[in-house]
Amino acid sequence: MSVELIWDGKYTDKERRQKRAPLKLALPFQTVETINESVQERQRSLMFGATEWRNRLIWGDKKYILPSLLPEFAGKVNLIYIDPPFDTGANFSFQVEVEGEQFTKEPSIIEQKAYRDTWGRGLDSYLQWFYETAVMLRELLADDGSIYVHLDWYIAGYAKAVMDEVFGADNSRNELIWKRQTSKGGAFEKLAQYGRIHETIYFYTKSTTYTWNQQFTDYSQEHLDKSYKHLEAISGRRFSLRDLTAAGARKGDSGKPILIKGEQINLPNGRHWAVGLNQGETVQEAVDRLVSEGKIWYEKGRMPRLKLFLDEMPGVPLQSIWTDLLPVQAQSEERLNYPTQKPEALFDRIIKASSNGGDLVLDCFCGSGTTAAVAEKLGRHWITCDLGRFAIHTARKRLLSITDVKPFEVQNLGKYERQAWQKDEFGAVDAEARVDAYNKFILELYRAEKLNGFAWLHGLKSGRAVHVGSVDSPVTLGDVKAILLEWRKNFVQSYAFRRDDVAEKEITPKGVTLNALNAAIDILGWEFALDLNETAKQQAQEAGVDLRFLTIPREVLEKKAVEQGDIQFFELAALSVETSVKKKRLDVKLTNFIAPLEYVPQDAREKITKWEAWIDYWAVDFDFKGDTFHNQWQSYRTRKNKKLETKTEWTYTEAGTYNVQIKVIDILGNDTTKTVEVEIKCKSHDVSVQSVVSDLDMTVR
Repeated sequence: MSVELIWDGKYTDKERRQKRAPLKLALPFQTVETINESVQERQRSLMFGATEWRNRLIWGDKKYILPSLLPEFAGKVNLIYIDPPFDTGANFSFQVEVEGEQFTKEPSIIEQKAYRDTWGRGLDSYLQWFYETAVMLRELLADDGSIYVHLDWYIAGYAKAVMDEVFGADNSRNELIWKRQTSKGGAFEKLAQYGRIHETIYFYTKSTTYTWNQQFTDYSQEHLDKSYKHLEAISGRRFSLRDLTAAGARKGDSGKPILIKGEQINLPNGRHWAVGLNQGETVQEAVDRLVSEGKIWYEKGRMPRLKLFLDEMPGVPLQSIWTDLLPVQAQSEERLNYPTQKPEALFDRIIKASSNGGDLVLDCFCGSGTTAAVAEKLGRHWITCDLGRFAIHTARKRLLSITDVKPFEVQNLGKYERQAWQKDEFGAVDAEARVDAYNKFILELYRAEKLNGFAWLHGLKSGRAVHVGSVDSPVTLGDVKAILLEWRKNFVQSYAFRRDDVAEKEITPKGVTLNALNAAIDILGWEFALDLNETAKQQAQEAGVDLRFLTIPREVLEKKAVEQGDIQFFELAALSVETSVKKKRLDVKLTNFIAPLEYVPQDAREKITKWEAWIDYWAVDFDFKGDTFHNQWQSYRTRKNKKLETKTEWTYTEAGTYNVQIKVIDILGNDTTKTVEVEIKCKSHDVSVQSVVSDLDMTVR
């Protein structure tokens, strides 16, 4: 008998004829950073394209990422582990330490929004969200693949019904119980209920044929004392004794007498010899082999027995209740102070059991990156993604800490996700009308008044002109020049008429007086060209204009976040770098960093005295080619080592002009980049024909 779980929103009609399908818009991924790739590997990629696999760390919402993975990975993922949000009281806050001071980083708007979408209508919205996720993951899973779903007591039963529907009840292999703590008291005692000390992991496969590598646990001390109580006199090896015979029908020579040390040994009635035979062996040959290996216990006049050495036994076959894996302890080297972090031992067990070396492992709820880290250590390929920027940053640092970590990429969906959103939200036919509606929408979110009749200036807020950046491309220095030119030639003149020439209300936007117009412009953008913040601000200052750059947050794409007024625009950070040249060596030194502080509590800001404290990680690409940032050197803080290097060096081997790009990631996971152009020149010398000019000189400008 089949049972179907029904929830509000599962079907598109009341007659339940059509299930609501998940979004299947495949968008191209954008690689924003390549990490740990050698110069030689990078050169090969430039010449021949990507020829080797690159593991992937993807920032974005899985509802866009999963369908975008399908064109390349449908039916190719060998193992999936997911730890979706299942705690109805969950939040995405985490502890941040700066100069010894702790403060709580509250969840970002996008993380809150994701949680609201999951639980916004209670259980109904969660089940629809989980169903759509399961459908997409099944398409990605290989025919012989496995999926593990990690949940708690509250939602597990509902989720199992969904998994049975999507994967088939016949493909349900296990309900695994992980005892994650020993006891729970206090408030639970007052509530008169049992302490909740376990979580549930459902193990499903796509078919009846799947990868399985039996795992074992250690024997208990009680079992060892009882069963492995014998010791070899010389080696001291511990062993137990097992019968060499078994009941049942005799086949071949399994019922004939055997010889041990020249003595013939006969079988009791109804028994046969139970020895493991190699191919082509007789029972006597097998016994002789075991005697030569020291694995037969024998005393004259007694039945021989088989010696099972403890050091050759794999252990107890793994069962469905796991009580031997402790959660990440406070003092553990693994601990990253990340909420919901699971121990590596848990993933080590799952990955070893359900995948082989070189297999592809997927986790679309990255968290602190445990799945990817363990997969890396076990020689598996991996893809992991997360909605939170801080999660991506935490995972990046964790992976870099692995000795000889293979090159991996940091990706997102970039402008393509925004283009799809703009088309769906504002119409697909009239491009001009679509852009105009988009500009109006962003201005309303920014609480600015819309302006008409200008090409580059779209709105006005508190006396400041406002420009809205395109979804298709970053704001460039050329854009800024055009904005400043229009502001000077057209905008100021338009609103500089004498008051007695025309009524003020006819020449100024609603609610704005002429006296309120300032020499100030806010530029809103999704992305910004390299170093624009500093270069453009300097030009604007020379023109007497106060220029600000503010990021349009990704939350703009989320309807519910917009409806609830959860949109905040934050100003860009500023990075100062000092460079110097000595012979063939370039020295790079960070000299200042001004971080956006909106996320940081006021009391925490007042306690931080050094600008370096805001930086958690920085890296350098000494030969940036405009395609993607290649991490060639990095320094970052860890729990063990909180010190951050603020300078580094690089030696070039060939003449040429190089762009050196510096990427800084602050303590909240936001990144800022700066680029310096380096020119390497060969000095001319009086040398013989046979000599080679090798001295290099570099000028930084």
